[in-house]
Formats: sequence, C-alpha cells, structure tokens
Amino acid sequence: MDNAKPFGYLIKIVLLTLLAVIGFDFFLHGGVLARFYSEPSSFLLTQEEAFRLIPLGYVTLLLLVVLLIWLMLRLGVVGWRPGLVFGLKIGILIGGASALGLISISTVSPILMVAWSLGQVIELGIAGMVLGSGLAVTRLRTLSVKVTVFFIVMFGLGVVLQSIQIS
Repeated sequence: MDNAKPFGYLIKIVLLTLLAVIGFDFFLHGGVLARFYSEPSSFLLTQEEAFRLIPLGYVTLLLLVVLLIWLMLRLGVVGWRPGLVFGLKIGILIGGASALGLISISTVSPILMVAWSLGQVIELGIAGMVLGSGLAVTRLRTLSVKVTVFFIVMFGLGVVLQSIQIS
C-alpha cells in the first residue's frame, strides 16, 4: 500500500508548519529574548539591521522544515507524537552543533546561546509535531485551525512581552 501524499498536500503541510514555527519564533525572539538583542554586543547586529534581515531568518526556518519533512517522509515518521520526538531529536543535534560552533568562535553570551539553542530545539519539535500530524491525516482543516490559533496566541504573547519590556 502506498500512502504517499500529493506534492500540493505536502506544500500545504510545510506552509502550515512554517506558520506555527514563525509564531513561536516571534514569541521567543521578539518577546522572551528581546532584551538580549537590545544590549550592545560585538556579536549581534544592530536592532535596525536585524529587523531588516528578519526574512532571512524565516527562509532558514523554511529550509529546516523542508529538511525535516524530507527526513520524515524517508523514515516513515507519521503522527504528532513521533513527529514531535523526531523534531526534538533533530533540534538537539542542529541546535547543539550550532551553539557549540558559535561559542567556539564568537563573543556570544553563553546564556543567549543556550536560550537560542533551546528555542531551536522547541521550534523543530513544533515543526515535527505539525508535520507528523499533517502526514497522518487526509484533510488539513482541523490542523489548520489549531496552527492558526497557536500562531495568534504566540504572536499575541510576543507583543505582550515586548510591551512589558518597553515599559
């Protein structure tokens, strides 16, 4: 039996996953870690430069989601729980390797690097969960609603955290 999904369906799953990950990313970087980005640093760009380059960060997230779905399809990872576990494992490997590499050659704060890496682990866990959920069903309506609500909540919490830090 072939349970392969049509290419258009896979594109929809990837876009839904990207929406969920961007929502969490905004909450994390725009809210939780925002104070780190406002402190002077020889490692970080200015806030204006970083803001201008946000689309590059989202392309990075897209590439990670594409890598994850490619691996999940090849390895037969289906369902929200197996997807979550797989995403977390890949997140630990990618986030951990990136953190160790940056710590070894830069002036980045170890606290920021640990927080950034943990965030990446969570982002890839979320991505694996959404991808696994999408691969397990034939219709994306329920998943689309859940992802949209998640995005709105994460975005809202990010805005609240920003306003608290500004005050």
